[in-house]
Amino acid sequence: MNIGVDLGGTKIKVGLVNEGLILEQSTALLLQKDSLLLTLKQLIELIRPHVSENIGTIGIGVPSVVDTERGIVYNVTNIPSWVKVALKEILEDEFNLPTFVNNDVNCFMLGEHLFGQAKGYASVVGLTIGTGLGAGIIIDNKLYKGFNCGAGEIGLLKYLKKNYEYYLGNSFFERNFGLNAREVFNAAKDGKRWALDAYSEFGMHLGSAIETIMYTYDPEVVVVGGSISHAFSFFENAMHEALKEFEFPESLKRIKILKSNNENIALLGAAALSK
Repeated sequence: MNIGVDLGGTKIKVGLVNEGLILEQSTALLLQKDSLLLTLKQLIELIRPHVSENIGTIGIGVPSVVDTERGIVYNVTNIPSWVKVALKEILEDEFNLPTFVNNDVNCFMLGEHLFGQAKGYASVVGLTIGTGLGAGIIIDNKLYKGFNCGAGEIGLLKYLKKNYEYYLGNSFFERNFGLNAREVFNAAKDGKRWALDAYSEFGMHLGSAIETIMYTYDPEVVVVGGSISHAFSFFENAMHEALKEFEFPESLKRIKILKSNNENIALLGAAALSK
């Protein structure tokens, strides 16, 4: 059994995991984000009840650039006090367990590859769409993180007047409609035409991003997750319509674009980082 941790900018999830099954789980809102000492204390105290002599490793996904060899995280998104944190060393000193640290979207991708929608596929790109746009990459059945753990920053690629993240994160809805993504989602469920049109535009931008991914990585599968993926049915058709511009029609026929269906998949991926 391993412990998996999904550390986000607003909450922490900790789970006791065995062969892809979560046996027990704790979740808490992340408090005192301006204090490194207090956030580390909260993280440690959330992990502690799950530690026993049966635990093999701890794996943790963090929304930041990560030195995966040394387990150091840098400039963690939405946690201002985490500028440079030797997380692996801190947790190993505390619990005397081998600890593995990686980017949170890489954990999402690893979880999907081992236990989720991408299981059985050797070449996959996972997209998480929420506050921003992140991506994780599997090549030949192995997680590809790049030299600086920065591979997959699709959201920061230049697109139109800004970058993909500008058109594919929560700010897209706030900027154009003065509402957050959840509010637009609720309006679309109520059949509001303006909300449905908003998702059509959103899907067009997503189709362009996936087109770029196909030219770059030529994956078998793209898995779409993150909070905005709950609205997948509202932007799926527009996404496929945008993809019709892809230059290689046979490749377009073969690719699968799937919605993630497990809200704890990044936790499962974190617990499997030692594999």
